[in-house]
Amino acid sequence: MNAVVETKRAASPLALVREDLRDFGGYRSARSDRLQGDVWLNANESPWPNLADGDGALRRYPDPQPQALRDALAALYDCAPEQLLAGRGSDEGIDLLVRAVCRPGGDAIVVSTPTFGMYAVSARLHGTRVIDVPLREGDGEWRCDFEAIGDAALAQDARIVFLCSPGNPTGALLPIGEIAALADRLEGRALVVVDEAYIEFADAPSATRLIAANRNVAVLRTLSKAHALAAARIGTVIADSELIEVLRRCQAPYPLPSACTDEALRALSRDAAAQTRARIDTVRAERDALALRLSSLSGVRRVYASRANFVLVRFADAQSAFDRLLGAGLVVRDMRAAPGLGDALRISLGTPEQNAAVVSILEARA
Repeated sequence: MNAVVETKRAASPLALVREDLRDFGGYRSARSDRLQGDVWLNANESPWPNLADGDGALRRYPDPQPQALRDALAALYDCAPEQLLAGRGSDEGIDLLVRAVCRPGGDAIVVSTPTFGMYAVSARLHGTRVIDVPLREGDGEWRCDFEAIGDAALAQDARIVFLCSPGNPTGALLPIGEIAALADRLEGRALVVVDEAYIEFADAPSATRLIAANRNVAVLRTLSKAHALAAARIGTVIADSELIEVLRRCQAPYPLPSACTDEALRALSRDAAAQTRARIDTVRAERDALALRLSSLSGVRRVYASRANFVLVRFADAQSAFDRLLGAGLVVRDMRAAPGLGDALRISLGTPEQNAAVVSILEARA
């Protein structure tokens, strides 16, 4: 008699959604039903364009989730269109996840500082506790204590764990196997959100590949960094389609201005995408060269290995370094208020000429 092997099916992420939002219908806008017609009189829009709107395109409300953009993003991120939600940058994705999963005053999230500050900001604005399991620094590297994160999430009933990979401001890439193991451990208990704003610069696999087996994994992506569209504010949440549908119902109406959608589609065209890939290669090479040159300066205590488009640097006198750069018109990010970074600056990669200027200015007084 043949043995029957049962394949374990991951729990639906709907179990993690707030009970009061599981059947929440959200707001249905005039564009929600995707009706077709010649004369549109259903959204209280102006029948005439503004004088400043030459082709009259701006008088109409935009499609909340334009199919062409969803298809393009799905192709870019190697997922199904129904697995993604486009919105106002990664910030909106973070906010939607906190609101959909965490009960105000009753739940918590886990972060690992130093990290992107918006996870804690969104949680606190929502009345949600923030549990910090700090990154561990050793041998010039930042490491995430996945066991401690899992322990804290289970012990304190956290509903979301936010992981930043590559980390901001550390630049450290998290092992995808460890992320999968954490998601397995927290299945049915917490959502594991992986913020991959800088993954293009890491030449590493995305955590989106985990979603099929780990339905409690969600991934944040953005066109702001590698694709040079920071002002267009196009961010994406990629997750199980059931969770995406919940987030869509929690999203405010008309999140994507038509002009931003149009720019995003142009930026994802074949020629633009080829240029983006070439510039990513340039950033990687410049990043490694900048880190090497900064490491040789006497006033630099440490330059951390980075898989992002910036380097995190500790200085003997961070204030002096910051002032010298600013005095020459070069603005870098002062990280001294972040936990454990009282002597650090974060330097984004610029053009080769700009990167050389950073070294020259710091070298002159080193």
